[in-house]
Amino acid sequence: MERSIWYDGPGIGFVEKKTAYLEQAFRWARKADPKALLFYNDYDAEGLNAKSDAIYAMVKDFKKRGVPIDGVGIQAHIFNLSMKEISSLAANMSRLTALGVQVHITEMDVALPLDAKGKLLDQADLARQADIYRFVAAACLQQPGCTAFQTWGFTDKYSWIPRFTKGAKGRALLFDQSYTPKPLLTMLCEKFYNTVHRTSSEELVHDVCGCVALQCGKATPYRRLLFYLCEAAPQLNKRRHSLKIRITNAR
Repeated sequence: MERSIWYDGPGIGFVEKKTAYLEQAFRWARKADPKALLFYNDYDAEGLNAKSDAIYAMVKDFKKRGVPIDGVGIQAHIFNLSMKEISSLAANMSRLTALGVQVHITEMDVALPLDAKGKLLDQADLARQADIYRFVAAACLQQPGCTAFQTWGFTDKYSWIPRFTKGAKGRALLFDQSYTPKPLLTMLCEKFYNTVHRTSSEELVHDVCGCVALQCGKATPYRRLLFYLCEAAPQLNKRRHSLKIRITNAR
């Protein structure tokens, strides 16, 4: 556990008692709003590693003892294009959902190396980036318990990565700095569209903000895919809007 005000603070944390303060936070949250979905959200825990093992152990313990928890958020901030660190993503999702919780991809972006002027060092990295987005999307779609896929923003213009890496990396999202969609966006759309198209009849609906909504009410049992692809990106709140793909239970 990392030191923090939540972990160390008197009356809030339980110093040296590991996940006890998280347990308390979940119990307080459930008491405050019994209908809210309670998620534990973290980074660097996409595949099977020491951190994801610890998260799995915590969730398993919480479920066993009746501590309220409904899901785990996998942030999916990807900085390595080799695929090695996320190769076991599906296995990690599977073991978590087997505990009876949902899994969300909550903050996905895939950083690319840049030169001193902010330009890509290797244009081939765009294809590698698309492969990673495709891999994560496929893992989510193959797992019924993965009920949301979301990127951390939608345009490179406001991405946090260049600032965090001091300009060494960036270009991590689906639209470039001029709000032009990248080829990987088409790939991602096709991945979600084709997965649903194979299993259900679909209906295209245009909503008032200029987005395309793909609603599938007869997909695999009790599941529906709601896909919002914003075509009018420049007209939206550029700082706060993000592309969201949500897979929700339809009972």
